Amino acid sequence: MDDEQQRSMATTVVQREMMATTTTTTAAAAAGIAESYAGRSIFITGATGFMGKIMVEKLLRDCGELRCIYLLIRAKKGVDPAQRKEEYVKNIVFDHVRERYSERLGKIRLIRGDILSPGLGLSDDDRRELTENVELVFHCAANVRFDQHIRQAVDINLNGTIRVLGLAEQMRRLVSFVHVSTAYCQCNEAVLEEKHYPAPQNPEGISKMVGLLDDDLLDIITPRLLNNLPNTYAYTKALTEDMVYQYRGKLPIAIARPSIVTAAMKEPLPGWGEGTNGPTGLLIGAGRGVIRSMHCNGEYLADFMPVDVTMNAIIAIGTERMANARKEDVMYYNLTSSADNPISWGEVLEMGRGILNQNPFCFALWYPDGSIKSNYLYHLLCVVLFHYLPAYLIDFLMVLLRRKPFLVKVQKRISAGLTILQYYTTKEWVFRCDNTKSLYQRLSPDDRKRFYFDVNEINYKTYLYDFILGARQYILKEAPETLPKARKLLRKLYIMDKIVQIGLYLCGLWLAWTYLEVVTGSIQFVFDTAIESLRGTTVRQGL
Repeated sequence: MDDEQQRSMATTVVQREMMATTTTTTAAAAAGIAESYAGRSIFITGATGFMGKIMVEKLLRDCGELRCIYLLIRAKKGVDPAQRKEEYVKNIVFDHVRERYSERLGKIRLIRGDILSPGLGLSDDDRRELTENVELVFHCAANVRFDQHIRQAVDINLNGTIRVLGLAEQMRRLVSFVHVSTAYCQCNEAVLEEKHYPAPQNPEGISKMVGLLDDDLLDIITPRLLNNLPNTYAYTKALTEDMVYQYRGKLPIAIARPSIVTAAMKEPLPGWGEGTNGPTGLLIGAGRGVIRSMHCNGEYLADFMPVDVTMNAIIAIGTERMANARKEDVMYYNLTSSADNPISWGEVLEMGRGILNQNPFCFALWYPDGSIKSNYLYHLLCVVLFHYLPAYLIDFLMVLLRRKPFLVKVQKRISAGLTILQYYTTKEWVFRCDNTKSLYQRLSPDDRKRFYFDVNEINYKTYLYDFILGARQYILKEAPETLPKARKLLRKLYIMDKIVQIGLYLCGLWLAWTYLEVVTGSIQFVFDTAIESLRGTTVRQGL
């Protein structure tokens, strides 16, 4: 076979692949979400995380005809992939799928790898399988710790994404690459549009620089790099978005920007959540009586998205990107709630306080009775009086009782967390969500019901009720049957709190009375002395 025939055959193969891609993307545009995923192979990073588990569960629950879900999971010493998979699907979020669609669990295929390793640490066989089969990529893996050192934040958020993009370039059948970013990637912008924003510095240059410099130098230049951005998370997310944008024309890219992602609203379990980051940590700290003050402007709008609402939207974005054959287009979607279903921080905290008092935690150090402060200096004073002084007192008593002190350390962690969170509770942003709303409007009535992501459906009172009960049950492991016992404890803590308050008031009155007596006596003494002195002068002048 001569060279011209080989070129002709190669051209024919390419044309067929292009025709097949065009056909499938056109079909995706016309079909519903579940039908668009039928027969597809999907690659997900961050699948063991909070958001990743919900995505995998939803795909198995409502897109049961998909072909395969590849999950990038780090290897564990002495644990083979089959055992790791068994551990993964035992999670409570998969209960519904295990009971009703257990055969679909066989569609999960674990791929050993690491977002931190060159080439994602993939074996040759796994890389070949992914590049030949995968049609959609959902890149959810990220370091969401706001206080992370810039080296770790860059290596996971930026370099990890570069590694995933490198793999995606080799995927011959790829029709959708969805990168999960954050609505707070451009905190210096008062209004966040659904569009590209240039990174503050060159992403590849920052990646190389962080790899070359030691920690001491990085610590010196980090504040200059952040340029008023609140933390390394927001900074590296801004870099990463720009890095993904540079692959336009090479990959079919969509970027999803959710705001603060919180516990599930409906599926797989109302109120289900993991970890104590963000609002969940604030809720638990306040419910246990260790957070008594928070710097917050109660009139500003809160913006948070239930995790199931968020992942439904991202799954729908995958089909929308699939239907657009133009690789040079980068599609942006802000997944936020404040523009269409607004609620203020003050309303959230007041509503949550009422629900928490009816459904308290089993363990609390003191009666939960904190409040928000718009004045920072007043907040700091309350932190000293109501966070640190009681903590030092209790730790002193623990030392006297020959027990290990713990509360000062807890309060320092809480204060660090509140310092990070208060940036978001003392500022307000406007998020434009036209693309997201337009996508929802194009869904069929059945898809709107199954893949709900209309934020107007969030009933905050119901949601916060489920959120608090979910935190009790799924994070603190306090069964619903423990509520009567917790309510008795709350009543006792309330009585103790009132006794202490009355004691402090009486002490204050006594001190004021004592001080008043001293002041009155001093004034009387000065007055009497002056009178005596005046009389003595008069007598001398008379003589």
